Amino acid sequence: MGEAAYKEAPWIELIDGKVFMMSPRPRPAHTNIAGNIYYLFQNYLWNKPCRVYADGVDVYLDEKNHFIPDVLIICDKSKIHTDAIYGAPDLVVEVLSPRTEQNDRTKKLQAYARAGVKEYWLVSPLARSVEVYLQQDGQLVLDTVYHDIPDWEYEKMEPEGQAEIHKDIKVSLYDDLVIHIRDVFHKDDL
Repeated sequence: MGEAAYKEAPWIELIDGKVFMMSPRPRPAHTNIAGNIYYLFQNYLWNKPCRVYADGVDVYLDEKNHFIPDVLIICDKSKIHTDAIYGAPDLVVEVLSPRTEQNDRTKKLQAYARAGVKEYWLVSPLARSVEVYLQQDGQLVLDTVYHDIPDWEYEKMEPEGQAEIHKDIKVSLYDDLVIHIRDVFHKDDL
């Protein structure tokens, strides 16, 4: 079997009417982190009205913005169609990669804000951090940055420094949905 047999059609996104290739495919750490987040949301949302979807689901915000987020939560089932999601998800997670980070931080963030996404996460595998943006008057505004700091480093910090480290992500969609930062990066040692 030749190399061509393993070639896949590239995934593309449409951002402000311009086509962007999403290749190369995600690295194992990227996929592991997105999988952890999906698993945490899926366990919590089981038998609840909102649904979680993982990488590979198309989201059509409007005619000029078609994205494939790493993880998303939808609470309005009328937006869920057999081929894709049509309309703004309630929560979107993008795991950053060098190829897509600039768009995730700028153009996509702005498009998600305009569409009415309530919460947007930017997850950095390299920094082992999660930036949480919340909807405020048509804008997604940075609320908190969470860091997965090794225990040995945390224990060496002064109490004031420890107090500045946020470890539990309070998800805005549910009052009792809290994700521990260590669980986001669980088993990610690559």
